[in-house]
Formats: sequence, structure tokens, C-alpha cells
Amino acid sequence: MVIPFGDLTREVLEIREAVDQAVARVLDRGWFIFGPEVEAFEEAFSDWLGVAHVVGVASGTEAITLALLALEVGEGDEVITVANTCVPTAAGIAAAGATVRLADCDSETLMISPESVEAAITSKTKAIVPVHLYGNGADMAGLQQVAKRHGLDIVEDCAQAVGTQIDGQRAGTFGVVNAFSFYPTKNLGAYGDGGCVATNDAGLAERVRSVRNYGYQQKDYSIELGLNSRLDAMQAAILSAKLPYLEDWNQRRWQIAQRFSQGLNGSGVRIPVTLDSVQNACHLFPILVNNRDGVQSKLKEAGVQSIVHYPVPLHLQPALASLGYQPGEFPNSEYACSHELSLPIFPQLRDDEVQRVIDVVNDTVEARALGDGEARVQAR
Repeated sequence: MVIPFGDLTREVLEIREAVDQAVARVLDRGWFIFGPEVEAFEEAFSDWLGVAHVVGVASGTEAITLALLALEVGEGDEVITVANTCVPTAAGIAAAGATVRLADCDSETLMISPESVEAAITSKTKAIVPVHLYGNGADMAGLQQVAKRHGLDIVEDCAQAVGTQIDGQRAGTFGVVNAFSFYPTKNLGAYGDGGCVATNDAGLAERVRSVRNYGYQQKDYSIELGLNSRLDAMQAAILSAKLPYLEDWNQRRWQIAQRFSQGLNGSGVRIPVTLDSVQNACHLFPILVNNRDGVQSKLKEAGVQSIVHYPVPLHLQPALASLGYQPGEFPNSEYACSHELSLPIFPQLRDDEVQRVIDVVNDTVEARALGDGEARVQAR
């Protein structure tokens, strides 16, 4: 039996009728760019998220770019993000014309460290992009204090955090303008690329709507050379069809995470801490193990698929070598990137498969202890 890391065919099977109806509706209408389907999803997601404005865009990466452009962040400015995130976060910052500046993650949660952010601030810093990795939540109270002291804007990268709550507030509602991804594997995923920008500021929302479509404010009248970054009608309709399932799917992810946490307690793996103030959306289930390649190989032999998120921190990426960072500058991020391994977690994962993953991991890592491995994933 092979246990997949993810299996969207199971999801499609579960909701096929709703998706077929959404696709048929778009085909029958014959309106494929912008239009009522995009507007309906933007309204539905803004209601669910609890913000005044949601603007659909082409991807989560471009959502970061557009959020920064709306804040007039660009050439000559610096934007701080965490070193153990994936390349798209940095790519989104760079596409706005800004320079990426890095901070380390916390050693326990693996989320961006407010103390490291403060140490990274210079006279050129204009914004902070915290990443809510794995579905966990960053220390937004600490980051807001840092941002306030230095007059900086916060743009949350919520690509992995649809449903995450921090101090009872949804991720994506703390920053002045925030970015989401609807890549197919996300907790709420399209069946293609997609993303959105979320904000309570009407002026910023209007700027994003303009810049995502060549800078047009009316037909054939451009006030600036913007982007082609539009969420298409087909993906918007599919997202609208899937949104009603999101809460139940997130609850199932949390149930699986609870079983993993309990079943792996004492096994020798470390599980990143979820703070008591955070409701984890459990987009991923990361563990930290010694001899990761060996462990991953053993899991594969036993039929359990796994993925590394992410093997190379940003400061060691060749594409960012010009930033001038050196190995050892962000030790927590380097540790995370060299020890992290993500186990299968998706709503359609069966209970017997969950138990099989637990059994295989326990057998595989038994002799490779890193600590007591106790996790904290609080009840909803």
C-alpha cells in the first residue's frame, strides 16, 4: 500500500458534482476573465475571512508583489521576510522592485522571529512579510510591536494559512494588506493557479484592482504600467464551489495532526511547537529528524510518501547570492531546512493510512532521537 503525500483525485471524487456544476456554469455563460464568477468569489472569501476587500489575482506570488506595489514599496526599499520560507516569497518581493532582507525563525515554532526582524531593520526597510508556514501562525503581536516602533507595514504571506487563527483572529487580517495562494494543494486550492490580496483599506484594494490589470482604471485608460495578474472565472467558480467544504476539511486536517502528535510522542522526532494562542490550519505536518535523507528513504521503502519543506534556506539559494549572506547567519533556519520532513496530511487521508504513517515513522526513527518530540496542537 502506497500512502500518497497528497491525492487531489480523492478530493475531486468527493465534490465532483459541485465542481461540475461550477465549470458548466462558466462554460454556459461564456465569460472567462473577470465577470460575475470572480466578483462572487471575492465577496464570499472576504465574508469568510472577515475583511472588507478581497481582490482575486493570478497567483500567491503575484499577490505579494501587488500588495507591496499598492503600498508603494519598490526600488531602493528593503522588505524583511524569514530565511526558511520557499523561494516564491522572495520572488514576490523582488518583483515589486524591492530588496529582500532576511530574518531568522524561532527555534521552537519555526516561524519568523520578531527579535531577528528588529535586528535586520535598516533605514531602507519599508515592510515585513511574515510567513505563516505549515498552517502555523507567526507571533503577530510581537511583529506588530516591532512594525509600530519602526513605522513599517506588514504584509502577511498566508499561502499556507487559510484557516489559521492567531489570538482568535484569522491570519490575513493583521497586516495592512495581505497575500493568499490558491495553488491546488492549499487548504483552499483552485484547479490551476490563483491567489488573492485581502485588505480593509478601500484605497489599497482599488490600487491592486488597477495594477493587476495593466494599470487600467477604465477601459483602455492606464494610469501606470501594471501587471497581467487576473484570477480567471473558471478558477473563481471552482473556489466558490469548494469554499463551503473548507471548515470541515480544516477540522479533518487538525484531527489527523492530533493523531500524529499523540502517536509520535516519544518516538524521537521533534514537532514544531504550535503556541496556545494559535489555531493551526495544519496545511502541512512537519517533523524534525536526524539523517533526514535516510529517514525519507526508509519511509519510501515502506510506501509512505513525504516531502521536504524546504531543503535550502533563502540566504543559501544561488538566485539570492547577491544579498551577501553567508552560511551560519541564520542558524535556526538552517537547522529547520536540514532536518524538516513533511508527512502526508490531507482531508481525504483515511484513518488506517494515518495509523500506518505513525507506525512506519515510529519504526524508522526509533534510534534517531532528537528530544522528547512532544507537540502542542490545541483543541479547537
